[in-house]
Amino acid sequence: MVATPTGDGPNLAGNDVPKTKTAKPPEHRGPACSGRIVALVLGQGHGFIRISDGRKVFFHRSDIREGMSFGEFAVDQTVIFELFEDPISGPRALQVQRRLRA
Repeated sequence: MVATPTGDGPNLAGNDVPKTKTAKPPEHRGPACSGRIVALVLGQGHGFIRISDGRKVFFHRSDIREGMSFGEFAVDQTVIFELFEDPISGPRALQVQRRLRA
């Protein structure tokens, strides 16, 4: 048996070494932004956020910050997110989360 430095194979004793998963920091793809939810399409799992310049920004249930649920959001709720400017499909909100009241 040969030891593998990545820890994903057998070690010198012949035992399997489990891979350890490290938490990957969230990838930032756009500037921090805030806005208000103006539409939710629950059956399709997406919605739209209106930002200060008047544009509507799309978000999908997969764009919600980890640990939150799509069902936790409501129309007229203020949210914060990363604004990703996609040249093909337009602006998209990533890492969407509820804005905490100060």
